[in-house]
Amino acid sequence: MSPLRWFVLLLLAACLLPAVLLTGCAPADDLDASLDDITDHYRFDLAGWEAGALAGEAVLACFGQTQSDGTACVREYFDNLARLDALAGEIAAIAEGRQSGDADSLRVEYEEIETANARLALTVERTLEAQLREALTEQGIVNPFGGEGPAFPPVSFHLGPPPHLLVVSPRDRIENLRRVNLLPEMTVAEREEIEAEVEALGYSALVTSLGGIATYPSFVADSADLRYTINTAAEEWLHQYLAFTPLGLGYVLDLSGLRRDNDVITMNETVAGIVSEEIGAIVYDRYYAGAAPETYEAPADGFDFNAAMRETRLAVDAYLAAGRIEEAETYMEARRLYINANGYYIRKLNQAYFAFHGSYADSPTSVDPIGDAFRQLRGQSESLRAFLDSAAAMTSPADLDAALN
Repeated sequence: MSPLRWFVLLLLAACLLPAVLLTGCAPADDLDASLDDITDHYRFDLAGWEAGALAGEAVLACFGQTQSDGTACVREYFDNLARLDALAGEIAAIAEGRQSGDADSLRVEYEEIETANARLALTVERTLEAQLREALTEQGIVNPFGGEGPAFPPVSFHLGPPPHLLVVSPRDRIENLRRVNLLPEMTVAEREEIEAEVEALGYSALVTSLGGIATYPSFVADSADLRYTINTAAEEWLHQYLAFTPLGLGYVLDLSGLRRDNDVITMNETVAGIVSEEIGAIVYDRYYAGAAPETYEAPADGFDFNAAMRETRLAVDAYLAAGRIEEAETYMEARRLYINANGYYIRKLNQAYFAFHGSYADSPTSVDPIGDAFRQLRGQSESLRAFLDSAAAMTSPADLDAALN
């Protein structure tokens, strides 16, 4: 694509996407005013970040982008991330007296690797963007307006620490009541202080880390393994794509506070997740199979995390349906301690936790049948594009039922 054409498409995305994804027009109520006060010093400046990021994208569009194959750089970058993770563990173990060693030399190595990755980041971003564009084009997923081109929105993401997200749920049910983007750099104490202030208003609250966010360009965490990064970059682009479809419009209306609809949130997240898994697998298998080691926690012997979380969610729903709120909260804390003791760390388990993670219908914390229904629809669809076209036209679970029946 010529630099001029790329610049025009980038400019169009810059004008449209922030407007549809990031604005809020609903009149403020008492809860919104209280949340504004509580999060005043911690709110993430999306508009300011967008301005800086888009200026950088415009410069790259006008003066050229990385053209050489950067696959080797991608491999090096994620090998470095794995080494950084190991070094952090060694440094912590020495500081706590659990092992001997020269922590100062390890810190020097850590800083050198961080510097190397800072130099590689732009090439990694541009290489993965090109590989994702290729996979999407092969599947016929080019733009949400029909036809074969041009590609829109341009695939573009930034590797960095995404904002934190404050999730607010009622205590008597599990529901995404409010979401507020907060600064990426927050201590645990700051997060817990905000949660406590929201909970003092009578709500359930959680300040959680994000793997990505569909700004434009999208934010993708710079601390995850390669497969997760590819999938997340694809998923955030799918959210941008869907924003120009009936399904995505419903999500935009929910984000803006004009029409709250938890079903639409779940549908949007599920569709984006299904498509991004397939696109991500194409890119990973083609370029990186057997590449950088993936970081994950080994499961504890004999313990099934997914089963434990699903059991917890079902029990919590039963408690809340019976109006036994305090018992539900006591139960969740006991389950959190049990799960942590089996090797899976959860800082806080409450209604807001389930409201956030339950938005993803393939999550063990979700009891929503939407995930299974969409996967059934994918199995019946002749192609990934046909599935996406069908799903993007929906506005409610009734549409999904109709498509299956």
